[in-house]
Amino acid sequence: MSQKFYRSIIQISGDVITVEAEDVGFADIAQVFTRRGVSLAQVISIDKNRVALQVFAGSRGVSTEDKVRFLGHPMRVASGSVLLGRIFNGSGMPLDNGPALSDNLIEVGGPSVNPYKRVIPRNMIRTGIPMIDIFNSLVESQKLPIFSIAGEPYNEVLARLAIQAEVDIVVLGGMGLKYDDYLYFRNILEDEGILSRSVFFVHTAVDPVVECLLIPDMSLAVAEQFALEG
Repeated sequence: MSQKFYRSIIQISGDVITVEAEDVGFADIAQVFTRRGVSLAQVISIDKNRVALQVFAGSRGVSTEDKVRFLGHPMRVASGSVLLGRIFNGSGMPLDNGPALSDNLIEVGGPSVNPYKRVIPRNMIRTGIPMIDIFNSLVESQKLPIFSIAGEPYNEVLARLAIQAEVDIVVLGGMGLKYDDYLYFRNILEDEGILSRSVFFVHTAVDPVVECLLIPDMSLAVAEQFALEG
């Protein structure tokens, strides 16, 4: 981790700050130290030594006197069995009062898995939902989109998929959830005994928007790593 601090914040515009820095890569993660605490930020533009960063928690409370430290790598998330039973936010920080994880880190939004190494979709995954199992069977290595409209019980359907599907591990990513929806998924997974073999990445409606955009990449990165490890 880089130990060099930069105090040259030359512009603050919305949730984007501009810093004069060197040896920084696109999409690298940085820490912004303010009076309100430490927030993560991501490099979104580089023009010579002018580096623009999007602050995850927003720029409210950030001043031109604050310090910025670049970590020298893109967004990362822990992987492996230590994630099972855990709940994280869009920055990969624990929401379950458990310890933060810093081992076996993998890049979020990295290169896709080589299609040649993927399992040929031939093994059916039984979900226990007749309309899916009979008319739109789900198989390994396949994505199943579920479309719905306001008022339909889509949360209940997703929860049933997580509970009833014949799978080893469940990786659930929630974007822009109401807090009641977050509690619903957390409680039902725990009550049904599924949480111990699940990983839950959650972004609620009051969390920073940038973290919402990280949820899909973070969930897919963890799921693909589990698949590669078998």
